Amino acid sequence: MSWTKEKALGKIREVGLVPIVRAPSAEDALLAAEAIVAGDIGILEITMTIPNALQVIEKVANKFGDKLLLGAGTILDTETGRAALLAGAEFIVTPALNLQVIELARRYSKPIMPGALTPTEVVTAWQAGADIVKVFPCGLVGGAKYIKALKGPFPQIELIPTGGVNLETAPDFIKAGAAAVAVGSELVDLKSLREGKFEGITANARLYLQAVRTARALLAK
Repeated sequence: MSWTKEKALGKIREVGLVPIVRAPSAEDALLAAEAIVAGDIGILEITMTIPNALQVIEKVANKFGDKLLLGAGTILDTETGRAALLAGAEFIVTPALNLQVIELARRYSKPIMPGALTPTEVVTAWQAGADIVKVFPCGLVGGAKYIKALKGPFPQIELIPTGGVNLETAPDFIKAGAAAVAVGSELVDLKSLREGKFEGITANARLYLQAVRTARALLAK
């Protein structure tokens, strides 16, 4: 299955979880990617802060192909965004609002999740064509309560909180109206990774997946 924009967005909404790999080396990032894929999530974001991140994206894309919806995170400019897409990324995530990067993603018909924090930034991102707005750093400004506050005036804007998401708070974010949650270091434990305890990361990924599903089931009642 090739990832059209619609299929990619559908996958993110369906799963409700975007694992973020931030690692000090390309080797660590590749190991983390394999551990997360083994958890049956099928989505992964690799940040540009990883050394040789473009090569990591290329290797992961080649290894897993259409079995994995692969994204590039921490995109700060259009040059990096384009390079990430050419390396195999299927969606783009930014930590801050950059209208040119949104335009780039739309030109390539790829999902874009730009970072925003204030109500003005959230609306600006949405009006510029954001598919889902990443609220970052969400945990420092109220967490799930902040998402709920934003959803009041902006029910039509899909939000994905990043920062402050863990196993305890993930259900609260979903109940507050988040379309999905993004999780970094709370999911990928580098110590376990380096000790070769990949099954711990895989099990952790499944716990997050279950937390999202359980919260959604409670909402549906």
